[in-house]
Amino acid sequence: MKPYRVAVALTAATLVSLSMQGPASAAATTTLALWNMNEAPHSTVLVDSSGHGINGVIGSEVVLNGSVHTFPYLKPNTPPAHPGHPDQVNNALLNPGTRDYAITLRMKWTNSFGNIIQKGQSGTVGGYFKLQAPNGIVQCLFRGSTGNAGVGSVRALNDGQWHVITCTRTATALTMVVDGVQVSTLKHATGNISNTKPLSIAGKLACDQIKVTCDYWVGQMDYVQISTS
Repeated sequence: MKPYRVAVALTAATLVSLSMQGPASAAATTTLALWNMNEAPHSTVLVDSSGHGINGVIGSEVVLNGSVHTFPYLKPNTPPAHPGHPDQVNNALLNPGTRDYAITLRMKWTNSFGNIIQKGQSGTVGGYFKLQAPNGIVQCLFRGSTGNAGVGSVRALNDGQWHVITCTRTATALTMVVDGVQVSTLKHATGNISNTKPLSIAGKLACDQIKVTCDYWVGQMDYVQISTS
């Protein structure tokens, strides 16, 4: 049985500095959604195990084995678009708003590209957040009403080993924890983030691979947890 992870919230905030900037504080300890990704082959519903009923849709191209979701290889920027590659969840409860907000994922991969998870994207009214992995280095970005903030894993994590990554946003800072170790914190407020876009896992949804690349992420994912204050 997979462990039910309770995200540990830390301090919060612009992809400007990825260095450590002081200690973190506890926040975002209430699980809002937990997708254990243990659906049987041919399932179509991404099941939320939190009890809040925030279910989603499993991408038609995602490979299921009852334990993990495998997102098969695709070039991140070559036509055509593959709308069946990402999982997606369309629920307004997933908007961070002004709350403390944490995203925790357990995953492994070997490629050097891709958007891991996001709600909204560049140009989205109401702001957005995302985790991405250029060159295997995981970056977390929140863009809200009072500014942008980003933190990163510092080192590449695309080594084919399982990693647990948590990115936490609070009112004043943004923090990343990798495999239980805090690796970066940036003190910067991001304000309100609330949009009408679905949350997508393993790539963008509003893309055509021509004018807007889909930035597909390739690898295996064990679970995704969203926690709030």
